Amino acid sequence: MTVAERFAGPLAAAWPGNRTALLALALAPPDGSLPVPPARERAVWAHPHAPTMRRLRSRAEGDIAAPWPLPLAHQYARYFRDGERDTYEQVVFARQRRLTRAAVLAAVTLDPAWLDEVVDGVTLLCEQSSWCWPAHDDTRAVHGAVLPTVTDPYLDLGAGEVAAQLAWIDHLLGEPLDAHAPGLRARIRHEVDRRVLTPFAERRDWHWLGLDGDVHNWSPWIHGNVLVAALRLVQDPPRRVGLVDLVVEGLDRYVASLPADGAIDEGYGYWWNGACRAHEALDLLAHATGGAFDGVPGDALRHTVAFPHRMHLGGDWYLNNADGSARPSGGQPWRALHRAARRVGDRDAVAYAAAHRRPDAPVADEEHGLGRLLLALTDPAWVAATPAAPPLPRDVWLPSVHVLLTRAAAGSPRGLTLAAKGGHNGEHHNHNDVGNIVVALNGVPVIVDAGRPTYTAQTFGPGRYDIWTMRSDWHNVPHIRGTEQAPGHTHAARHTTATTDDTDAEVRLDLAGAYPRADVRHWWRSSRLDRRGGRVVIVDSWELDPGDPDPAEAAPPTLVHLLVAGRVRLGDGRAEVTALDGAGRLGLSWQPASAPCAVTIRQITDPLLLDVWGDQLTRLAIDVTAFGPAGELVVIMQELPPHEAFLGGPP
Repeated sequence: MTVAERFAGPLAAAWPGNRTALLALALAPPDGSLPVPPARERAVWAHPHAPTMRRLRSRAEGDIAAPWPLPLAHQYARYFRDGERDTYEQVVFARQRRLTRAAVLAAVTLDPAWLDEVVDGVTLLCEQSSWCWPAHDDTRAVHGAVLPTVTDPYLDLGAGEVAAQLAWIDHLLGEPLDAHAPGLRARIRHEVDRRVLTPFAERRDWHWLGLDGDVHNWSPWIHGNVLVAALRLVQDPPRRVGLVDLVVEGLDRYVASLPADGAIDEGYGYWWNGACRAHEALDLLAHATGGAFDGVPGDALRHTVAFPHRMHLGGDWYLNNADGSARPSGGQPWRALHRAARRVGDRDAVAYAAAHRRPDAPVADEEHGLGRLLLALTDPAWVAATPAAPPLPRDVWLPSVHVLLTRAAAGSPRGLTLAAKGGHNGEHHNHNDVGNIVVALNGVPVIVDAGRPTYTAQTFGPGRYDIWTMRSDWHNVPHIRGTEQAPGHTHAARHTTATTDDTDAEVRLDLAGAYPRADVRHWWRSSRLDRRGGRVVIVDSWELDPGDPDPAEAAPPTLVHLLVAGRVRLGDGRAEVTALDGAGRLGLSWQPASAPCAVTIRQITDPLLLDVWGDQLTRLAIDVTAFGPAGELVVIMQELPPHEAFLGGPP
């Protein structure tokens, strides 16, 4: 590929000229290219952050008495047999977390016992048939196999994660490992090269490269990990420069794909392994080039550091469009956001990250990978960060994804928060949810998006929209004449507008295009937060072709669905919800009150959903069929005082 043929996006514009030549001049040697002091620098590693080390040591000492996690062949094959992928993945994740703990303990103590633990863990990874996660492997499609084809490794998220972990270990413990287990580092280089670096350079048909224009979070995640491996493990200067050059081009494609408002259509949960990974890779590139390739080019990448706090409802609850969780399990790599926000000068994002820092708590968790843990342990600004209040902006409007999140007042989750979206049904990790709303009471979702259950083969297969959480019938949108929304970019909102001021915030859009029906002239939905009245008001008004129904058959139903978390009591034209987490009570009423409402209890058994919602969600189906081809339904939601008898009986 010539310089002229390269993709040219914001990074190319920021760093013009012959990038290969510039990299050849600027790249630091392998032993100086990663921004973490190695274990030989005892001033850093003799006494690292005590709360972090206490937790790591406690967990690592528990590991020693147990056998190493052992991923089994039949667990890998299960994905191709019955779609189950989680069992195998959890075993390999546990193996990598154990190795991460051991590596940090070895760096701190230089104890031969911990070095042995590292040697064992590294060797087990090098002997593991595949670093790819089974759901991503093309072994079945290409080779007709259900087990990894070791002569044709697939470069996916999992393979990139292992390559980077081994590179960080090589950097951190290189000299001690040479003395303790000569030959191990050569094995690391061999395995990373054959499984990751050579496939990355020689195969340019990886879907995550985005050469077809569809760039998603895999791109910065894999490119960032390849960058770590290339910088540390490749000794040949021209090859090293070539690999880094390809990484920069890949990152440039991703940065160019981000919308100007910094939104992520996959939602909050995917920001951390998408846009955040891009920030981390560019920070690493700046270090490795001595600042020659520094900065955060492009408005979108600078604006995206605000996306996580813009999606914050309150406490540990978030707006969870697409495959996200409303209450993500575990902590996030907050140091990564803190660092990115400092680099772009976003004080609100810095404060949001710092809101999750506690001086007596660990600075990071091994769950997020060795690199992120090492960077957090050796970042004085993050270690010394003090808790701040999360910004909780009053109004957020992201036109690229048609998402509005609005609350009563900035800085507080008190009262009602409304989130509404338009968009289309071809988004990354899409759910059929055009027009969906989420309403939170005192920061806790009450009218909810269920999120996604545990991934299986079905999740990204042809049966995706048979999964109930992905279907529009389990989102807060209409069901028109017996018809749900359909997937695809063409099934989209029309004429979306958003307005915000000191009294109201509103999104208005036509949902007709989201439904695979030709008889929906329009279905207007207005979702409005009335700040003065302390109410959320949803107005649906529609016009359908009258048609020529068979009088012998009942008309197919037209319903307005609301998915509710909490305890529900139903009355005539109204309902009362006692929210989760003791957040209070929400009153719902609708007009015409004569519209009947049916209740469906959805029992929750999937562990991911159980952790968020408990054992059930409730769907309200307000039936507007009898109103005919043209009509209007108004739903009003308001917080109820503690002792108000909303349904005519005791609360």
